Amino acid sequence: MTGAEAATTAAPDLLYSEAEEDLRAAVRSLLADRCDAPAVLAGIESGRPYDPDLWRALASEIGTAGLLVPEKLGGQGATAREAAVVLEELGRSAAPVPYLTSAVLAVEALLGCDADDSEVAGLLAALAAGRKVGTLALPLSTAPGTALPATVRVAEDGTLEGRTGGVADAAGADVLLVPAQGAEGYGLYVVEAAAPGVTITPLVSLDLTRPVAEVALAGVRARRLAGPDAAEAAVRRALLTGAGLLASEQLGLAEWCLAETVRYTGERHQFNRPVGSFQALKHRLARLWLELVSARAAARYAADALATGSADALVAVAVAQSACSKVAVRAAEECVQLHGGIGMTWEHPAHLYLKRAKADELALGTPGRHRSSLADLADLPAPRA
Repeated sequence: MTGAEAATTAAPDLLYSEAEEDLRAAVRSLLADRCDAPAVLAGIESGRPYDPDLWRALASEIGTAGLLVPEKLGGQGATAREAAVVLEELGRSAAPVPYLTSAVLAVEALLGCDADDSEVAGLLAALAAGRKVGTLALPLSTAPGTALPATVRVAEDGTLEGRTGGVADAAGADVLLVPAQGAEGYGLYVVEAAAPGVTITPLVSLDLTRPVAEVALAGVRARRLAGPDAAEAAVRRALLTGAGLLASEQLGLAEWCLAETVRYTGERHQFNRPVGSFQALKHRLARLWLELVSARAAARYAADALATGSADALVAVAVAQSACSKVAVRAAEECVQLHGGIGMTWEHPAHLYLKRAKADELALGTPGRHRSSLADLADLPAPRA
């Protein structure tokens, strides 16, 4: 067996390394100082698409925005494993920052282009340093492995025409990476969000910490970063990595919901006893803990498969999204319900986590879509009608 074959058949490492735990501690400390529940709620009420001060701190002080960018291009040269740790902590805080859209989706799409291109290299360096925020101009609901939307076209004069709805974090982006169909085929184009002819209209978003918008392009001049041979592969690479790492955000969200519910039910008393001591509630929380442990294994498996370039990456991502979406929603629902009346109020952050969990359930493919993909990958025929 060659060294390459041994690498691809090695067992996945689901444990966190010392460096990953150090990164977690740094991110968690920063979020504890600058992203507590009152701060998130205040930001939502102000109508900001995200917290720019928090984003600058994450990007420049800790360097998380450039984790997936190679060192020679101005990044940290880390892997999906480290990015997964960051997303766990961001999910735990329901942080209103464009990490998934800019540091994962946009960066991965650019990495699928020609890195020797000066504009691609410059964009990667700017995104890695946090000087610019980028987003992939596709509906956030787009799943990896499905037909890519073709709602933007390249006109005869080379400008872009069309509109795309449901683009996450577009309202706060500086750069749009726009997939478009033209006479020469599918291409990936870069557009400045403030360019003439670009209109970004915020839409009503379920998750107020990750708002979506409609992007309309009317005669917009753009530069092509990748042509038919590379553009579709670059976009699919971004969607697959985004879906796999979204599972880690869902894991962090579920962990916060369970920990907060256990804390509250241990303090809330009825009949002179903590409500958490009632057997029925113990069983509900114990079942949730077991589901969360399984979800953690799935999320770590996906992150490790993406980091190592495993041939099982497609399977790992489908498994992770199928499992983690369900657990995140269930944990958030239990959090709201077991907090009783206070859990239904705007002042308590439980609603932030429920909305994020439900929105994440639809992002980058529904659990049903990923289960269908998994069945295809495993060559399992669908039930006969």
